[in-house]
Amino acid sequence: MTKRMRLASLIGLGGVFLAQMGFAEVPAEALTGDAAAGKKLAGQCRTCHGIDGFAKIPIAPHIGGENPAYIMHQLTAFREGTREHEMMTVVAKGLSDQKIADLAAWYSSHTASSTLPAGKTEDMAPEDCTGCHGVNGIAEVPDAPNLAGETAIYIDTQLKAFRLGKRKHEIMSVIAADLDDARMRELADWYAAMKLTITVAP
Repeated sequence: MTKRMRLASLIGLGGVFLAQMGFAEVPAEALTGDAAAGKKLAGQCRTCHGIDGFAKIPIAPHIGGENPAYIMHQLTAFREGTREHEMMTVVAKGLSDQKIADLAAWYSSHTASSTLPAGKTEDMAPEDCTGCHGVNGIAEVPDAPNLAGETAIYIDTQLKAFRLGKRKHEIMSVIAADLDDARMRELADWYAAMKLTITVAP
C-alpha cells in the first residue's frame, strides 16, 4: 500500500469513527451554545487566544473560526484529563458543559480564511495533511483544527506530542509516528507561512 493510499484509508476510517462516535465527548448542550455568553467568558481566554480567537502568544493556537465540534471536543478533553496542558487543564476544570458550549459558539461564529504566500502553489502542499487540514490550513473535516498561520513551533510541538504519545488521536498518532523531525518542521513551516484572516461575526 502506497503512502497516499494509507493516508486516504486512515482519513476514511477516521470519518467512520467520528460518525459512530457522534462526538460522544462533546456535551449535548453544545448545540444550544450562546455566542453572546461565550464572548463574555472569552475574557479569560483573551490573554493567550485573543478575544477574536487570533492567538497573542506563539505557543497558543488561533481558535477563531474553528468548527464548534472541535472546540468543544478539545475543551472537554482538557476538563476530563484526556488531553493535558499546564494552563488549559486548570482553566477547563472550571467550565461546565454549557460554558464550553457558549465558548464554542462564540469562537466558531467567526470566519477563518487564508491565502497562500507568494511563490507557493496548491500542488506544493504536503499530502500528509491536506485531506483533513486543507491545502491552505483551513480544515476540511469537523474534528480537525485549522492550521493556517499557526507558528511553526506550535505545530511542531503538537506533532511531536502525537509521536511521543503525549497526545492521542486515531489518525494523527499514526501519521506522526512515521514523521522524523525534519519532515515535521517542513509541515509546520508550510502552514505557518499561510496568511490567516479571522473575520469577527457582527
